[in-house]
Amino acid sequence: MTEQNGSVPGMRGEAGDVIGVRTGMFGAGDGGDTSGYGRLVRTVRMPGESVRPYGGYFDEVADELEGALEEQGLLPSNAVEKTVVDRGELTFHIAREHLVRVCRTLRDDPALRFELCTGVSGVHYPGDKGRELHAVYHLRSLTHGRTIRLEVSVPDADPHLPSVCDVYPTNNWHEREAYDFFGLVFDGHPALTRIMMPDDWQGFPQRKDYPLGGIPVEYKGAQIPAPDQRRSYS
Repeated sequence: MTEQNGSVPGMRGEAGDVIGVRTGMFGAGDGGDTSGYGRLVRTVRMPGESVRPYGGYFDEVADELEGALEEQGLLPSNAVEKTVVDRGELTFHIAREHLVRVCRTLRDDPALRFELCTGVSGVHYPGDKGRELHAVYHLRSLTHGRTIRLEVSVPDADPHLPSVCDVYPTNNWHEREAYDFFGLVFDGHPALTRIMMPDDWQGFPQRKDYPLGGIPVEYKGAQIPAPDQRRSYS
């Protein structure tokens, strides 16, 4: 059985979970891949949990976060589901019920001081069963010159997670965008409405199960067909 994007669920790899196999450049399984890479085949793998030492300042940040959470009476293992170092980036996977507390700790602890959240990105992995929707937060410490990421995973059937606008007010529009395009519901947001699409738009256009359709567009005298009507090179 394959997903709509050509992935095969339920596979597991040594370096992490393999959540699918993608064919073509964009995983289109209906002949709609117009990239010319129709024969390309690659696995979609989620990075596995990293082991210490993480390297650089990553160990110091992890130690300080764990210590600060313990001082608050919270077991770090309950809040941080796993720690991943991949491609030179540090990502803490956070349980959604503890997201706000972790963000506030990262912002306020003097040894951490991640004062700035530059936004939240939505990601849709249909093959990551029970964790199909991901929210990725990009944090920067202006005090210490450091960057990290937080990642929260929620099931498609229950796409709710808490808003962090009270901690990082700049996330207001970013959370609206992630809601608009992916259907992530940020509980506690002051006005969670669509920000790009019309208010009455049906569905969430950047999800991988969203139909590849549209309307033709005229550009500089040329008529550009809708995406589902363009010529396939595969």
